[in-house]
Amino acid sequence: MLDKRSLLLAGTLCATLLSLGACTNKDESGGGGRGAPQVGYIVVRQEAVPVTSELGGRTVAFETSEVRPQVTGLIRRRLFTEGSLVRAGQPLYQIDPSLYQAAADQANANLASARASAQAAEERARRLEPLAKMQAVAEQDYTDALAQARMARAAVAQNGAALETARINLRFATITAPISGQIGRSIATPGALVSASQAAPLTTIQQLDPIYVDIQQSSADLIRLRRALDNGGVTRGSTAVRLKLEDGSSYGLVGSVQFSDVTVNAATGTVTLRARFPNPDGLLLPGMFVTALFEQAINPTAMLVPQPAVQRDFDGSAFVYVVDKGNKAIRRKIVADRTSGANWVVTGGLKPGERVITQGIGTLKQGADVRPVPADSAQRLGAPKGGAPAKGK
Repeated sequence: MLDKRSLLLAGTLCATLLSLGACTNKDESGGGGRGAPQVGYIVVRQEAVPVTSELGGRTVAFETSEVRPQVTGLIRRRLFTEGSLVRAGQPLYQIDPSLYQAAADQANANLASARASAQAAEERARRLEPLAKMQAVAEQDYTDALAQARMARAAVAQNGAALETARINLRFATITAPISGQIGRSIATPGALVSASQAAPLTTIQQLDPIYVDIQQSSADLIRLRRALDNGGVTRGSTAVRLKLEDGSSYGLVGSVQFSDVTVNAATGTVTLRARFPNPDGLLLPGMFVTALFEQAINPTAMLVPQPAVQRDFDGSAFVYVVDKGNKAIRRKIVADRTSGANWVVTGGLKPGERVITQGIGTLKQGADVRPVPADSAQRLGAPKGGAPAKGK
C-alpha cells in the first residue's frame, strides 16, 4: 500500500517538473515570446516643427511727445483733463498773449507803412521814366528813383516777414497737442512762468494704440539662427508674436515683428527686436515687462517624441529605447535640446520610421526582448498575467 502511494507521489512530482521545464523553455525562447514584457511604441517621422523663442521685452509707446512752450509768459489756463485722451491740435495751455498781440499789431502797422512808401517810390520812378528818355531830367535822378522803389519793395517783404513772426508767436501763446494720445499729469499750473528755453516739459502725450514691444535677444543666438538659415537647416518662420504678461496670463491679441536693430548693446550683448501690438483697451502701458513668444524659424526635418519616452544619463545626455527588427529594446542616444508642447524635439539620433518605446520603459534593459504594440493600443502593458518573471528579477 505504502509502495503504491510512494510511486504515485513520485509520478506526480515528475510530471510537475516536466511541465515546469517546458514552460521555462518556452518563456526563455527569443524573438519576443509571451514571456517578454509588452511595451507601447510610436513610429517617428520627420515634420516641420517651429523653433519657438521665448524672450523678455518691455512695452514702449507708439509715439511720445513732450509738450514744451515755444514762447515765454505766464500760464493763464490749463485746458485739458490729466490722464484723458487728446487730439492733435487740441489746445492744452493758454499763455498770456498780451505782449504777442501788441507785437503783431505793431508789425501789421509797419507793413502798412512800408507798402505806402513802396507805392510812392514806384509812382515816382514811373513818372521819371519818360522824362529820362527825353533827357528832361538827369539820368542819375531816374536811376536813384528806381533804386528807391526796389528798396521800398524789399522793406515791404521784411515787414511782412516780421508780421508773420509776430503772428506765429501769438499762436504759440496757445499751446496745442502735437500728436493724438493719452496725456499725463501737468507739471505747470496756472500762474507759472514758462519759457521757450526751459528743460522740463509741461506734460507728456503718448499714443498707446498700437503699442510697441522691444524684445531683447542675445547676439549669439541671433548669429546661430542666421547661420542655420544660411545653411538651410531651418527656414524662416512667422513674424507673429504672442505675449505673456507679468501675472502669467496671456495677452489676447497677436502682434507682429517690425524690424531688428542693427546695433548690439555693448552692456548687455543683446539685439533689440521691435514688435507692434494692437492695444484697443489700453491694457498694455509703457514700461511693462512682458515675455514674447514667436516662431523665428521652422525646422523641416525634426521629429517629435513624447516626453515620457526620453530619459537622461548622468551627464545630461538624452536617450530613448527603440525596437529593432528582432523585437529587442535598443538604447539610442539622441539630440533633444528643446520641447514643443508635450513632446521633445529630436534633431539627431533617430531615423524616420523607427519605433520608439513610449510606454513600459521602467524596467527595460539594453537588448531585452519585448512585445511591441502601438502606443494607442488598448492592451495592457507590462509582463503578461501569470507569465514568468523577467530576466534579472
